[in-house]
Amino acid sequence: MAAVGVSANRAEILQIANAVAQEKSIDKRIVLEAMEEAIQKAARSRYGLEHDIRAEINADSGETRLWRVQTVVEEVENPITQLNLEDAKKIDPEAELGNEFREELPPFEFGRVAAQTAKQVITGKVRDAERDRQYNDFKDRVGEVINGTVKRVEYGHVIVDLGRAEGVIRRNDGIPRENFNTGDRVRSYLYKVVREAKGPQIFLSRAHPSFMIALFAQEVPEVYEGVIEIKACARDPGSRAKIGVFSHDNSIDPVGACVGMRGARVQAVVSELGGEKIDIIPWSQDDATFIVNALQPAEVSKVVIDEEEGRVEVVVEESQFPLAIGRRGQNVRLASQLTGWQIDLTTEAADSERRQREFKERTDLFQKALDADETLAQLLTSEGFETVEEIAYVDLESFATIEGFDEEVASELQERAREYLEKLAAELDAKRKELGVTDDVAFMEGVTPAMAVTFGENDVKTIDDLAGLVPDDLIGWKEPGPDGKQKFQPGLLEKGEMSREDAELFILKARVVAGWVEPRALEDALAARAAALDAEEAELNAAGMVEDSVTSRAEELFAKRSPDDAGSAEQS
Repeated sequence: MAAVGVSANRAEILQIANAVAQEKSIDKRIVLEAMEEAIQKAARSRYGLEHDIRAEINADSGETRLWRVQTVVEEVENPITQLNLEDAKKIDPEAELGNEFREELPPFEFGRVAAQTAKQVITGKVRDAERDRQYNDFKDRVGEVINGTVKRVEYGHVIVDLGRAEGVIRRNDGIPRENFNTGDRVRSYLYKVVREAKGPQIFLSRAHPSFMIALFAQEVPEVYEGVIEIKACARDPGSRAKIGVFSHDNSIDPVGACVGMRGARVQAVVSELGGEKIDIIPWSQDDATFIVNALQPAEVSKVVIDEEEGRVEVVVEESQFPLAIGRRGQNVRLASQLTGWQIDLTTEAADSERRQREFKERTDLFQKALDADETLAQLLTSEGFETVEEIAYVDLESFATIEGFDEEVASELQERAREYLEKLAAELDAKRKELGVTDDVAFMEGVTPAMAVTFGENDVKTIDDLAGLVPDDLIGWKEPGPDGKQKFQPGLLEKGEMSREDAELFILKARVVAGWVEPRALEDALAARAAALDAEEAELNAAGMVEDSVTSRAEELFAKRSPDDAGSAEQS
């Protein structure tokens, strides 16, 4: 280890620095700094640990010099490393606070212990520099496909030699049933680099959806150039995958371009992924259309979307149900991942049964509320009436379109509906009083008699109780279930009875009434909401969107409405 001693041959020091820098792919200056630190440590061991000793190696000549340094301070605490201003001026009349005085030390030979210590210092510094270099080399390559050689396999984890570093394909990042042997060439996707004390951890994956996207970018020039965009990708690694593709050029078919002549392009990707089957699906901005495409090869009869919960009900024929589900639910699971919607599959028979049940429930309600016969109740249900409130307060002209109805019949029906609602409201009001719900709560704007009873049954009886709620208490919330999927937890109100924005304003009103906040807060919230609505309307107008979105969707044979909406459009 004498090579790092201050009396070592100058050329030898530079040769060592150059060799280490080249071998570890680091800057030579870093190696020289490590040598300087090692010399400083050895010199302090020789001259005394309390001394401030500096070493310097000339990067051009290899000359090594040592100094003992004293710093000029106002009040001396350590006379070995510090010097007061008065004594400093005796040495140099122009000395100032903070100046350093250097005393050059003679060269010396490293002993065995000092040489071992110096070796440890240099080794540690070089190792740290190598780790920093590895981290800096790979941190900006996240998102790239990396080529490497299998170095070893440990408990299912594949260690990959990347040339100047090592990466790992963890067991869950690999393709199932894909085996590697030492020396095999492997391509993988770099998705994360983490700096750790023992060195950077470079995580690779062959199961990541972005790996497939990157492979298509290599095989399909249109994808690489951005003419065709892969909007979404969902994989069951090693088995099946779905990708949604979109062309920014109307003259180019995105599916055909990705498949290639006689399937050459997609087959190249399939071969790299060990035979994984790939469904290439045209992406659509319309969610319903994209969901239908994603469920291929099954044919869909109807799609009903619930935007609030992020769920969609898909109706298929009985014969198409196994195709839509796929083996072990694979098809519908991948379609759900691809579209971002929770897909609930049902058959036409089950959907018809549900609609018949809802039809009967509404018919029974109208018979009871209007004291009407079954035929009349069924007629009202068939015409789209869903609640007694609709019948009680709808414009009389709406009844004129019903065959056999005149103004006299319509007025009689509305009178009966209002009497039923008044009777029901009286019963509910009596019940809420019995539950102890105060008038402040019951008569607050937006509170119905049924809501007041619900509040009382859940110990929300005073305006302070109401003000202490949060929106989730009213409209519900989502939280992960045992299977990891988001489960809806119901609030006090029926689903869809109040939006989150309305719930926030409702609670804010209660806090104003309770005196918790100033009325100004409510005025500001209302103004902000009005501004947001105006901005949204302006954006829709600028995009040329029609005001009646339901009519627009009907032209495409789909309706984006609540699952309870029996009037949703169908695709036959």
